[in-house]
Amino acid sequence: MLRLEGPASILLIRLAVGLIFFTQGILKYIDPNMGVAHFTAHFVGTFEIVCGIFMLLGLWTRVIALPLLIVISTAIATTKVLELFRASQGFWYMVSDARTDFAMLCSLLFLILAGGGDCSSDSRNRKEHTREVKP
Repeated sequence: MLRLEGPASILLIRLAVGLIFFTQGILKYIDPNMGVAHFTAHFVGTFEIVCGIFMLLGLWTRVIALPLLIVISTAIATTKVLELFRASQGFWYMVSDARTDFAMLCSLLFLILAGGGDCSSDSRNRKEHTREVKP
Protein backbone atom coordinates (compact mmCIF):
# COMPACT_ATOMS: atom_id res chain seq x y z
CA MET A 1 0.00 0.00 0.00
CA LEU A 2 1.24 3.50 -0.86
CA ARG A 3 1.92 5.54 2.27
CA LEU A 4 1.06 9.16 1.60
CA GLU A 5 2.50 10.69 4.74
CA GLY A 6 6.23 10.74 5.26
CA PRO A 7 8.69 10.57 8.13
CA ALA A 8 9.65 13.31 10.50
CA SER A 9 12.59 14.26 8.24
CA ILE A 10 10.12 16.07 5.97
CA LEU A 11 10.27 18.75 8.66
CA LEU A 12 13.62 19.89 7.23
CA ILE A 13 12.13 20.53 3.79
CA ARG A 14 9.08 22.26 5.31
CA LEU A 15 11.38 24.49 7.40
CA ALA A 16 13.44 25.50 4.36
CA VAL A 17 10.38 26.25 2.22
CA GLY A 18 8.53 28.03 5.03
CA LEU A 19 11.50 30.18 6.06
CA ILE A 20 12.35 31.17 2.50
CA PHE A 21 8.80 32.25 1.67
CA PHE A 22 8.38 33.94 5.07
CA THR A 23 11.59 35.97 4.74
CA GLN A 24 11.00 36.81 1.07
CA GLY A 25 7.54 38.07 2.00
CA ILE A 26 9.04 40.36 4.64
CA LEU A 27 11.63 41.62 2.14
CA LYS A 28 8.84 42.70 -0.20
CA TYR A 29 7.84 45.22 2.47
CA ILE A 30 11.30 46.51 3.37
CA ASP A 31 13.21 46.34 0.06
CA PRO A 32 11.64 48.22 -2.85
CA ASN A 33 14.03 46.53 -5.33
CA MET A 34 12.70 42.99 -4.88
CA GLY A 35 11.74 42.64 -8.54
CA VAL A 36 7.98 42.69 -7.90
CA ALA A 37 5.79 45.48 -9.24
CA HIS A 38 5.09 47.94 -6.42
CA PHE A 39 1.31 47.57 -6.62
CA THR A 40 1.52 43.79 -6.11
CA ALA A 41 4.49 43.64 -3.73
CA HIS A 42 2.47 43.99 -0.53
CA PHE A 43 -0.19 41.54 -1.68
CA VAL A 44 2.38 38.92 -2.67
CA GLY A 45 4.47 39.70 0.41
CA THR A 46 1.53 39.20 2.78
CA PHE A 47 0.58 36.00 0.99
CA GLU A 48 4.14 34.64 1.27
CA ILE A 49 4.37 35.56 4.97
CA VAL A 50 1.07 33.84 5.84
CA CYS A 51 1.77 30.77 3.73
CA GLY A 52 5.33 30.60 5.10
CA ILE A 53 3.97 30.51 8.66
CA PHE A 54 1.47 27.78 7.76
CA MET A 55 4.26 25.80 6.10
CA LEU A 56 6.51 26.15 9.16
CA LEU A 57 3.70 24.84 11.36
CA GLY A 58 2.87 22.05 8.93
CA LEU A 59 -0.70 23.25 8.80
CA TRP A 60 -2.59 22.38 5.59
CA THR A 61 0.76 21.60 3.96
CA ARG A 62 -0.57 20.21 0.69
CA VAL A 63 -3.17 22.97 0.33
CA ILE A 64 -0.64 25.73 1.07
CA ALA A 65 1.94 24.25 -1.31
CA LEU A 66 -0.39 24.62 -4.32
CA PRO A 67 -0.66 28.44 -4.36
CA LEU A 68 3.02 28.72 -3.44
CA LEU A 69 3.76 26.58 -6.49
CA ILE A 70 1.91 29.17 -8.57
CA VAL A 71 3.88 31.99 -6.91
CA ILE A 72 7.26 30.37 -7.61
CA SER A 73 6.24 29.40 -11.16
CA THR A 74 5.23 32.99 -11.83
CA ALA A 75 8.53 34.21 -10.41
CA ILE A 76 10.46 31.86 -12.70
CA ALA A 77 8.41 32.82 -15.76
CA THR A 78 8.57 36.58 -15.18
CA THR A 79 12.17 36.94 -14.03
CA LYS A 80 14.35 33.96 -14.88
CA VAL A 81 13.09 33.03 -18.35
CA LEU A 82 13.56 36.64 -19.49
CA GLU A 83 17.28 36.34 -18.71
CA LEU A 84 17.61 33.94 -21.64
CA PHE A 85 16.92 36.81 -24.02
CA ARG A 86 19.29 39.39 -22.53
CA ALA A 87 22.54 39.62 -24.46
CA SER A 88 24.70 40.01 -21.35
CA GLN A 89 23.17 37.00 -19.58
CA GLY A 90 21.95 33.95 -21.48
CA PHE A 91 21.40 30.31 -20.55
CA TRP A 92 24.16 29.67 -17.98
CA TYR A 93 23.47 32.93 -16.16
CA MET A 94 19.78 31.99 -15.97
CA VAL A 95 20.58 28.46 -14.74
CA SER A 96 22.78 29.86 -11.98
CA ASP A 97 20.30 32.57 -11.03
CA ALA A 98 17.31 30.18 -11.01
CA ARG A 99 18.82 27.46 -8.80
CA THR A 100 16.98 28.54 -5.64
CA ASP A 101 13.68 28.95 -7.48
CA PHE A 102 14.08 25.52 -9.06
CA ALA A 103 14.86 23.97 -5.66
CA MET A 104 11.75 25.64 -4.22
CA LEU A 105 9.64 24.36 -7.12
CA CYS A 106 10.88 20.79 -6.58
CA SER A 107 10.42 21.06 -2.80
CA LEU A 108 6.84 22.26 -3.21
CA LEU A 109 6.08 19.39 -5.60
CA PHE A 110 7.56 17.01 -3.03
CA LEU A 111 5.42 18.46 -0.22
CA ILE A 112 2.28 18.18 -2.35
CA LEU A 113 3.02 14.48 -2.82
CA ALA A 114 4.40 13.66 0.65
CA GLY A 115 2.38 15.96 2.89
CA GLY A 116 3.67 17.63 6.03
CA GLY A 117 5.31 14.58 7.59
CA ASP A 118 5.05 13.16 11.07
CA CYS A 119 6.18 16.41 12.78
CA SER A 120 3.37 18.59 11.48
CA SER A 121 0.08 19.96 12.69
CA ASP A 122 -1.50 18.03 9.81
CA SER A 123 -0.19 14.77 11.29
CA ARG A 124 -1.41 15.58 14.80
CA ASN A 125 -4.84 16.59 13.52
CA ARG A 126 -5.08 13.39 11.47
CA LYS A 127 -4.06 11.22 14.45
CA GLU A 128 -6.63 12.90 16.72
CA HIS A 129 -9.32 12.45 14.08
CA THR A 130 -8.56 8.73 13.63
CA ARG A 131 -8.67 8.20 17.41
CA GLU A 132 -12.14 9.75 17.54
CA VAL A 133 -13.45 7.70 14.60
CA LYS A 134 -12.36 4.27 15.89
CA PRO A 135 -15.17 2.35 17.66
